[in-house]
Amino acid sequence: MSNFSKAFSSTLGRKLIMCLTGLFLCSFLIVHLTGNFQLFKNDGGLAFNQYAHFMTHFTPIKVVSYLLYSSILIHTIWALIITLKNKKARPVAYAITPKDGSIWSSRNMGVLGTILFVFIVVHMANFWYKYHQGYTPLIEYRTDLNSGATMSRTISESEFTGYVSYIDNGIEITKSEDLYLEVSNAFQQWWLVLFYVIAMAALSFHLVHGFQSAFQTLGWNNSKYRPLIKFIGVWIFSILIPIGFAAMPIYFFFK
Repeated sequence: MSNFSKAFSSTLGRKLIMCLTGLFLCSFLIVHLTGNFQLFKNDGGLAFNQYAHFMTHFTPIKVVSYLLYSSILIHTIWALIITLKNKKARPVAYAITPKDGSIWSSRNMGVLGTILFVFIVVHMANFWYKYHQGYTPLIEYRTDLNSGATMSRTISESEFTGYVSYIDNGIEITKSEDLYLEVSNAFQQWWLVLFYVIAMAALSFHLVHGFQSAFQTLGWNNSKYRPLIKFIGVWIFSILIPIGFAAMPIYFFFK
């Protein structure tokens, strides 16, 4: 086995892989949440559908997407390997379980991660797969550039030759797949909304430990940086981001 392979198969190497893939996924959460805020615009889904098309057709982002999928799989596989090795090293559980909340999240990262992995599979099956396989409805928007008013109508496959956006006599015409309607319809199901909220709660606990743990692995979680890392990890990644994602299914369910 080469020195490179030995390094990444060691305990520290596995933790470093978890750290780097985890931080990359954290950065993705910020980008994904920012884009998904287009769902709250009162424009019939025009901005969100434009965003969805851009994210799935702009070549550099498509390349990053494959890196994202790889990171999810690597992060999941390495987490499973670390969990199994920890159980093998300590087959007998502690006689007394600590009650501290942060310790609880660290001791249950495997459970939290499993919930999140199931969530990712369900999420991609509901939206990513249908969108990429052409199972979403089709829509045409007509926006008056003078008044800013937008009208929309569902169109048939015969009227759709692919995503287009152009201006004709002061009217901006956009034809696209209607992922916004797919999202709206999906979140009319109470059980799916509940599952998303539970998954975001799991994300919150997962990140409150994982974010700070990543910087500890990098050696940056010292007295100088610890307050800032803790602030970002708790308030941004374990509170604001999960609340932002959970707000979307709740918004559509009660809309």
